[in-house]
Formats: sequence, structure tokens, C-alpha cells
Amino acid sequence: MFKIARFVGKSNQLQNVLLSRCLATAAAQTKPASTAEKTTPATSEELSFTMNLFRGQIESSQVFPYPEALTADQEDTVKMLVDPVQKFFEEVNDPAKNDTLETVEEKSLAALWELGAFGLQVPTDLGGLGLTNTQYARLVEIVGKHDLGVGITLGAHQSIGFKGILLYGTPEQKAKYLPKVTTDGKFAAFCLTEPSSGSDAGSIRSRAVLSPDGKHYILNGSKIWISNGGLAEIMTVFAQTSVPDPKTGGTRDKVTAFIVERSFGGVTNGPPEKKMGIKASNTAEVFYEDVKIPIENVLGGVGNGFKVAMNILNNGRFGMAACLAGTMRACTQKAVEFATTRVQFGKRIDSFEGIKEKLARMAMLQYVTESMAYMISANMDNGSKHYHLEAAISKCFASEAAWFVCDEAIQIMGGMGFMKETGLERVLRDLRIFRIFEGTNDILRLFVALTGIQYAGGHLKELQKAFQNPTANLGLIFEEASKRVVRSVGLSSPPSMDHLVHKDLVEHSRLLAKNIDAFGQAVEMALIKYGKNIVNEQFILNRLANATFDMYSSAVVLSRASRALNENLPSAAHEKLMAETWVFEASNRVKSNLKSVSKGNYLDSFTKMNSIGKNVCEAGGIVQNNPLNF
Repeated sequence: MFKIARFVGKSNQLQNVLLSRCLATAAAQTKPASTAEKTTPATSEELSFTMNLFRGQIESSQVFPYPEALTADQEDTVKMLVDPVQKFFEEVNDPAKNDTLETVEEKSLAALWELGAFGLQVPTDLGGLGLTNTQYARLVEIVGKHDLGVGITLGAHQSIGFKGILLYGTPEQKAKYLPKVTTDGKFAAFCLTEPSSGSDAGSIRSRAVLSPDGKHYILNGSKIWISNGGLAEIMTVFAQTSVPDPKTGGTRDKVTAFIVERSFGGVTNGPPEKKMGIKASNTAEVFYEDVKIPIENVLGGVGNGFKVAMNILNNGRFGMAACLAGTMRACTQKAVEFATTRVQFGKRIDSFEGIKEKLARMAMLQYVTESMAYMISANMDNGSKHYHLEAAISKCFASEAAWFVCDEAIQIMGGMGFMKETGLERVLRDLRIFRIFEGTNDILRLFVALTGIQYAGGHLKELQKAFQNPTANLGLIFEEASKRVVRSVGLSSPPSMDHLVHKDLVEHSRLLAKNIDAFGQAVEMALIKYGKNIVNEQFILNRLANATFDMYSSAVVLSRASRALNENLPSAAHEKLMAETWVFEASNRVKSNLKSVSKGNYLDSFTKMNSIGKNVCEAGGIVQNNPLNF
């Protein structure tokens, strides 16, 4: 009846593929779907809204109502910090000069250290400001509004550079190193990428060998494109190590994370890289030659380096969305200032519908990005451990939305937007890297799709096992049978969201609910059709991922707009307009993506694109001659 026997791939096979392909993912700590998982509402082990989409279910606990994370004291604290940070960017820092000099000016760095900006989330007893994720997001948003080069310098230092010490450090490691990177002026860096390992982190070649006396590891290797690589005194470095293999009795290579000091000796770096954007941020190759690392500087345990790296990246991704929400706010403000003063054809150009549509889309993208950033940060502050897919979505969404918003701002301003003095050309150059680093958007899309599919596949395997002992599993079997029978005759209804949103948004919440139901069916059909080979169907995986982006973003804006309406905020009517417009258009995109993963003509088009790409590669470029044929 269900034809599920074709789904024969083990969950760890999906995981292995995921691990080998995804640099910046949470795959190392994503738990395989358990055969004990139920189709009833999610348990404490499955609270991710996005993960549950792949089963066609609504898990609302981390989305509705829009989460609040700050106490009154925490809100007062961050308010006290906003003005000094804003003043720094207005009176001390010069982003254009930083860009021209290709470094952050010394006076700016000194002022940032004085502000405590390099230790925002370090506990106060270790010299930091002890901010929550939500407080951090608010300050990072201001940084993104003004200077992304400074933002990368700060982020590479604390969002990833020493974040591993915060997450995995022993009390002794924290006491020794966190004051150094917080108050002693020592920069930190995250050193993972190598010439032979970009998105495939498992292929790194740097190696650390335990010394004969067992007191040190000897590190040799190199890392490329390291932010703060030429500045860092404290580094989180990843290298292959030999670990015991209990299955064979021998050893095998596994990645281990180390805290490395430049003062250990043998650590050098190349000159700053010449880059398209974020020129003010120091980026350099780092070399390690016979570096002696004390064994107490192993971070997170021997052989656990991949898990450490992935959790560091996952933990900081929401900050990228917050930062770029600030960038989009600044770009939109510049475009509005121009549009409301520029007169053409006898009218201000903001009176033209074409310009208003551009501004409307810019505003909606900023709203969605900002809403995601603060929802995820609040969930993290509230103790959630189930935010990895949402954080990946926020990074992809924010980086693509910010590029669009900045580009449209330039378009609205025309020739003026193209001029260097306007500042937008620098912002556009700076933005381009965000779709690449800390996990390329292409890899993260596959991560979202494969992790969700693995979770959905666990349910199908559970059902398959149920048929092996039907008497003991009648409840599950009849539940699934009833669901499919009702669906087959067109009488099924999607899960209800009416109670989750403000009454004025119920109609649009139903659009989302229908999409979630249809999405769960599409994922199930894809699993039945392709089985374990689904991991190779990237045309389909990308479109499933895009559908999750639209569904998660729709839920987020419905939640935030509902809060605005419930609290009667001054912006409530405006937020309602944006939420309704976003959900309507997103719903249509979801429908289109689901058609493309199941309809024959779309699948045929994918096959043709596959052939076109292959032909181009075999020809070494464009296949055809120009129309003159010479």
C-alpha cells in the first residue's frame, strides 16, 4: 500500500554524505531519527519548526508566540550600550577610509577595545560584558548598519575565533584565554579552511601528532583565507589526529580542535589577501611548522573537532542575520532619502509605482531578516538546542536579501548610487562574501534539505517496521492509512494555525498550513521514489530547501505581526501589510517549487540542465561559436 520498502538507505548513510559535503553545518550533532519517534506532536527532541515541516507537521513552540528573551534589566543594559556604539561609528570610525587603507584604523580598534566590543558575550568575571544572544544581536545590527569590514573583524574574533572556548573550554581554558581575548587586546581567529578543503571539512590535511612523552601535540600544516589571520595571537585550529578505533583495535584519523598561541613558535602568516570587499578586514594564510601544543589545549576532546567546528558556526549564524538586517536598514534609508527628494518628469520619484514596489520589497526583506534574527536569538537565550536549521536558513536568507536590497538601492539612486561617495558600492562589494563564508549558501541548502529528509525518513522506516508486527502497531498503521485515504479522496484538511495568529491574519495562516501539508506529502513521495539516492538529486533538494525558506519565513512574520497587532504597536498596521504580502507571495513560490519536484516537465527540464552543464564543462566553456561562426 505504501511502497515504502524502497526507502532502504540507513540514516547514517545520509549522515555520512552530509558530513562529507557540508563544511558549515550542524550535521555532526544532528541526531539520526529514532525509530521510536511518533507522528503525534513533537517531543522535546524535535522542537525545530523547520525539521517538522518535512513531516508535514506544525511544531509551534519556538515560533508562536513571537519569543521574548530580555528581562527589564537586560533591556536597560543593552540600551545603555547602544548610544556609545552608535557614537563610535558616527564620530570615530571612517568606513570609507578603512576600505581605502585596507585595514581598520588603529584609533578605531583602540576605541572598540575600550568599549568592550571584542568580548560582548564573555562572562563579566572573565572581563567581558556578559551579553545574551539577543543583546548581542542588537549591537551587531548597529555594526552592520555602518561598516561590514569592522563587523567581520569583530565577528571573526568572537563569533567564531574564540567561540569554541566559550562553548567547549574547560574552566582552566576559559580562565586562561578569555581575559586575553577580551581585555588584553589579543585577537582571535578560527582556522579551518585549507587549499584542499573548502566545503569538505573532512579532507583537511593539517596534522597534529602526539609527542613521545605524551605532553604535546606537534602541529604541521597551513590554513587559507583566515579572517584576522595576520592579527591573531589566539587561534582555534583544526587538524587531523590519530585516535583509537574500537572496531578494528587500530587507529583512524579524526579531526581535533586545538587552542594555539602564536607565542608557541612556528606560527607565521602570509601578507593580507587582496579581496573584492571587506578590505578593512585582515585575511591571510597561516602556516604551522612543528608547533608544540600542550595536551591541555585540546578543545572539546580528541577526535571531536568536526563537532566543535560545526557547533561554533551554528551558534553564530543568527548574528549574521542581525548584522545584515542593519545593513538593509541603512541601504533602505539611503534609497528613501533619495526617492523622496529626487524630482523627474515633474514628480518626486517616490510617487511612481515602480519605485514604491522596489521600496516595498526592500522593506519586507529587511523585516523578514530582522524577525528571523531576533526569533532565533531569543530561542537560544531561552535554552533551545533545536535551532540549527533555522540559523542556516537565516544566514542564507539574510545574505541573499541584503545583496538584493543594496542592489535595488543603487538602482533607485541611478548614477548617484554608482558613485563611490554614496557608499553603496562599498557595501555591495562587502556583501558578496556573506553568501560564501561560514558555509556557502549552496551547501547550507543541501544541509537543510538532507537533514529534514533524514528526519522524515526515520518516520517511514518506523512505519515499515510497524508492518512487521501489525498487531502491536495498529494505532500507527490505521492513523497513517486514514490520513492517506482521506487525502486520496480530497477530504483532508491541513493542520490548523488559526489559534496561533491574530484573528486578522488567520486567512494567510491557512495558506501556510496548506503549504506545510503539501510539503510533507512531497517529501514523502520523493523519499519513496528515490530512496537513498535522494542525496544525489540536488535539483530537487535545492527546491525543497527553498520551500522551507519560504515556509519558515512566513511563520516568523505571521508571529511577529501577530504580536504587533495584539500589543497594538504603532507599526501594527504596516507590519500586517508586510506579513500578508510576504505570505501570499511565499505561498505561491512554495507551490511552484513543489510542482517542480514532482511534475514530469520540470523533471525533464532538470535533466536537460544537467546535460547542458556537462556539455559546457566538457567544452571548457561556452559550447557554441558566436553567430558569425568565427
